[in-house]
Amino acid sequence: MDAEALRAIQAPIKERYRAEPGAAMITLSAQGRVGHEGIACRVETAREIVEAGFHPATGGDGLQACSGNMLLEALVACAGVTLTAVATALDINLRGGTVTAEGDLDFRGALGVAKDVPVGFRAIRVRFDLDADASPEKISALIKLTERYCVVYQTLRSGPSLSIEVKAG
Repeated sequence: MDAEALRAIQAPIKERYRAEPGAAMITLSAQGRVGHEGIACRVETAREIVEAGFHPATGGDGLQACSGNMLLEALVACAGVTLTAVATALDINLRGGTVTAEGDLDFRGALGVAKDVPVGFRAIRVRFDLDADASPEKISALIKLTERYCVVYQTLRSGPSLSIEVKAG
C-alpha cells in the first residue's frame, strides 16, 4: 500500500469522525474463561484461544502464555502497525525491520514475597531496528509520530482509569 491508497481508505473515516465525533468512540473488549484445568485463563483472540497461565518465575511450566508477555506482544503489534502506517504516510521506503519490547519485573511483588516491591512492570523499553531509505530527520519524525499514534503505547504511558466489577452467584 502506498500513501495515496492509505489516505483514500482513511479519508472517509476521518471525515465521518470530524462530522460525528461520537462515532469515533468504540468499546473494544476481550474475554477469558476460568475454571478449567489448572490455574489458567483461556483468552479468546480474533484468531484462536490462547491459554494463559503462570510465568515460570511464579511456578508455571512455560507451556502456557504469560499475560506479561501478551502485554508486550500487544505493544509490539500496535507499534509495528502504527510504524508501518506512518512510514507509508510519510513515503518512507520501509524494507523491513523489527519491533522489540522488553519489560522489567520483580516477581517478589506478584508473589507477595516483599510488600515493598511493586506488582507490575517497573520499566518497558521499545526498540525499532529498521531497514529503510530515509534521512535521520525522517526516521526521527517516523518514530515521533509512531509514539504519538500508537494506542497501546499511549495507554501504557498515560495510565487510564481502571475499575473492577464483580457479579457472583
